Amino acid sequence: MTTLSSGFARARRWLREHPLAFDATLAFCTLVAMICGSFTDPGDGHGRPAFGARTPELFSVLLMTLAAAALVLRRRRPMQVLAVTAALAAVEYVLMDPPAPVVMSSVIALYTVASRTDRPTTWRVGLLTMGGLTAAAMVFGSTPWYSQENFGVFAWTGLASAAGDAVRSRRAFVDAIRERAERAERTREEEARRRVAEERLRIARDLHDVVAHHIALVNVQAGVAAHVMDKRPDQAKEALAHVRDASRSALNELRVTVGLLRQQGDPEAPTEPAPGLAVLGELVATFRNAGLPVEVACADRDRLPAAVDLAAYRVIQEALTNVRKHAGAGAQAEVSVVRVGATAEVTVLDNGRGSAGRSPGAAPGGGAGPDGGGAGDGDGDGPAGGGHGLVGMRERVTALGGALTAGPRYGGGFRVHAILPVEARTGEPDRPGTAGGTGLCR
Repeated sequence: MTTLSSGFARARRWLREHPLAFDATLAFCTLVAMICGSFTDPGDGHGRPAFGARTPELFSVLLMTLAAAALVLRRRRPMQVLAVTAALAAVEYVLMDPPAPVVMSSVIALYTVASRTDRPTTWRVGLLTMGGLTAAAMVFGSTPWYSQENFGVFAWTGLASAAGDAVRSRRAFVDAIRERAERAERTREEEARRRVAEERLRIARDLHDVVAHHIALVNVQAGVAAHVMDKRPDQAKEALAHVRDASRSALNELRVTVGLLRQQGDPEAPTEPAPGLAVLGELVATFRNAGLPVEVACADRDRLPAAVDLAAYRVIQEALTNVRKHAGAGAQAEVSVVRVGATAEVTVLDNGRGSAGRSPGAAPGGGAGPDGGGAGDGDGDGPAGGGHGLVGMRERVTALGGALTAGPRYGGGFRVHAILPVEARTGEPDRPGTAGGTGLCR
């Protein structure tokens, strides 16, 4: 049984891959059926058919052969094949008595048309074929018009139209399901790529914030150590200690950020909470140790959501890093974090007049102005610099539904101002040690 079913499946697959061979086989089987039917008398007077009671005429055999041959092209020319077979069947009804069953080829051709066209076409062509062949059988046949043979023509042609329409509808339904499945698969893939791109961008911003801040401090402290190594070794040791602390902090934050890239099933690695305003004092201390005077002003100690807390910390970190790198000697910075209604406002000011890394003309959009270095210079990340400092800050703030402005101050210096909604839109879960337990400042 298994061998028989597998052989049948292979034959079916082969015929599906070779439609012309399938149609030729169907045409041959139809010819055999029509010839066998032409030897059958529908009734012997007692309501029973009798085989061999009559012999088909040579003209009828010719018509059956032509009709069967036309079926070979039923897929390529369905309407033409139907017209040819219907005409041959009508000729058989008009000229021969009793007629041979040439109409069988018309039934198959009508099924093909119904299965390969739309429903209105099926109704029009089907009714025309059914009416024409039934009328020919009733008018030109020797049997009474109400005989079962005449109504059989009507029934078989109508059944062919209905079956073809049902097959067409099923094919359309299956194709629609397949198309929806393919579209859903493409949508899932596009959504996955979009989420990967967003996560990659977020991680890139975090990495930039960590590297830009800590490497800048390491560079400054290393320069101090090299400058005073010979004359003031104690101060050089202190600078190197700051270098060690900054590098250790950078490594820890990098470990936490890169840990986000771990795959499911990887062994667990120790992590720590993301930084926030709870450790703002430690951040400011690193800049003070690097020689940048920083004043901090906080209005209250209201708690912030995790995403807002982290964004505020990163904005302050980036802005102070830019002040240290570009504001020039003698610059001072001021940091304020206040709660205004349903928002938290973060402001970083400096009085520097440095020129390095500035991007003239970009101040309103987030680059440094012609008179200011410092907070908004973006560590060379303005439009001229091509980096990610100000862009990263703005994207981080915008992602939470806030706004960030950066530009030169009147009288010199630079100003970075971020407005963050207290209710974050990211939907991120609270991180331990941040949301629910972190005030504006500590």
